[in-house]
Amino acid sequence: MGKKGKAAARERREQRRQEVTLLRAVPYEPGQRWWDCHLPRRAVAVVTGANRGIGYEISRQLALHGLHVVLASRDASRGQEAAESLLREAAAVGDVSVDVEWRQLDVTDAASVEAFAAWTAQTHGGIHVLLQVNNAGVNFNRGADNSVESAEQVIETNYFGTRRMIEAMIPLFKPSPYGGRIVNVSSRLGRADGRRNRIGDASLREQLLTDDRLSEELIDGMVMKFLEQVKQDTWSSIEWPQMYTDYSVSKLAVNAYTRLVARRLLDRPEGQKIYINCFCPGWVKTAMTGWEGNISAEEGADTAVWLALLPQEQSTIGKFFAERREIKF
Repeated sequence: MGKKGKAAARERREQRRQEVTLLRAVPYEPGQRWWDCHLPRRAVAVVTGANRGIGYEISRQLALHGLHVVLASRDASRGQEAAESLLREAAAVGDVSVDVEWRQLDVTDAASVEAFAAWTAQTHGGIHVLLQVNNAGVNFNRGADNSVESAEQVIETNYFGTRRMIEAMIPLFKPSPYGGRIVNVSSRLGRADGRRNRIGDASLREQLLTDDRLSEELIDGMVMKFLEQVKQDTWSSIEWPQMYTDYSVSKLAVNAYTRLVARRLLDRPEGQKIYINCFCPGWVKTAMTGWEGNISAEEGADTAVWLALLPQEQSTIGKFFAERREIKF
């Protein structure tokens, strides 16, 4: 892309950014606020990776909209501090309606996920929203060397952790005429057929993008092949995404798994619907990016919150979004 093309792309991004800022200022109409229909008990939203950055901001926005937020964090002390910070912030402006609690959760640990699910069932009887910010990675391989040193941790957190939570929490979604919501944080870097950062195997790309060929075995086989090549030091940027390779592979797997789960959820009867989608928050100014992003955490969290709160008649399933617009996988 030449200088003019890049300038035009920047201008389009900035225009859309301004449009979304205006949309975010528009309040939900009473008839759109499906989560209020569960009162006197509040709709329950679980947010993973919520002690900082995008996860913290998502928790803040959902709580301000009136949901009960379970702020989940691998580090218990940081999770408690984050929840208390949200409550203090609300109290400082006289808002006593914010309802947040914290709970320890390590999505890479099956026992931790099982214990969290059991606690959620016992304490709340189930949930209405699962919003996953399992997002290890970019700060592990910043720079020209594109290190894959932490590939196993990145994929275990971002892909297997996301999958583990979905499997554990789907049975806990409360019946509702408005449907449950699952939103997974992903990235444009994980596009199967992106112009600049795609996998080199055309046959694998086609399989990943063809719904009736998509399977857990295919997705797992892809990530295990990558990890084995990393272990043997035989991986190649020709075969795998060129930028932030381990992170990109993990998000490619998340995107594919989101579509796979969507297919499984399509036939659920009315009253038991669950809408699952993924989104790219953009390059956000958080600790994960070394504060080098170009948008705020508030802006990065917006599409996730928008997807979680969409009125039922506008709800969608198995799609990929950025800046409140559907984008290609």
